[in-house]
Amino acid sequence: MKKIKIAGVPEHFNLPWHLSIENKEFETQNIDLQWTDVPEGTGKMCQMLRDGETDIAVILSEGIVKDIVAGNPSKIVQVYVESPLIWGIHVAAKSNYKTLADIENTKVAISRLGSGSQLMAYVNANNQNWKTDNLQFEIVNTIDGAVEALSNGTADYFMWERFMTKPLVDKGIFRKIADCPTPWPCFVIAVRDEVLEKEPEAIQKILDTINKATASFKTIPGIDTVLAQKHHQKLKDIQEWLSITEWSQEQLSKEMLNNIQNQLLELKIIDKIGTFDEIVKTV
Repeated sequence: MKKIKIAGVPEHFNLPWHLSIENKEFETQNIDLQWTDVPEGTGKMCQMLRDGETDIAVILSEGIVKDIVAGNPSKIVQVYVESPLIWGIHVAAKSNYKTLADIENTKVAISRLGSGSQLMAYVNANNQNWKTDNLQFEIVNTIDGAVEALSNGTADYFMWERFMTKPLVDKGIFRKIADCPTPWPCFVIAVRDEVLEKEPEAIQKILDTINKATASFKTIPGIDTVLAQKHHQKLKDIQEWLSITEWSQEQLSKEMLNNIQNQLLELKIIDKIGTFDEIVKTV
């Protein structure tokens, strides 16, 4: 058995991985795939790839592109979710903020520096023609940290995946004032260079297995009920999410990588453009 470590967020996007592990689909390929949930998200997973704490990360496109350009010794091996991530922009339910204009020049809660929640705050500010230099951040690590920060006023708004945050809106803890979709496919699969060099066949088998799983995922009978129960969601919300979510079995294209990097450069999130070969590798 080849032991391979993989990390991802504890969100509905990753259920195909868990089902494939439970069904021993990797074991039949002689691979012991060990999953770690990372509620802190992309910034934390970038660090785990750098430190060798994980071999593979299912990670936000913009976050890993930024980190590879900054020296993370990893490559994107394919797109995992093709559709955009819809970030909800949330405030405390009792706050006086009603519109996007109200939160200009206020403090945004982010999970970590370099996280999707930080990068998307720049994207949103740019969309609203705000001065991105004026953005202020409060690091909260997880969604629970954001609840605390917004409730006690140490931060004013928080951007997180809309459907995962919906239960907090339903409970009257957060109020959603707007949505901000990513201008690119949301999740990619990244692998450490060392693992790509040593275990290309194992990585190929893992990708083949998960691609087969995601291609048929939506047709699993009752999958909407399974997701709703597992993630404490209303069935109608999960059904809406499934209807707009598209998994991918394809590599990230040069055109899409250029689109991501050009926007990150414009937002001053990166200070140089990496080449396709520095960022992407097809196994």
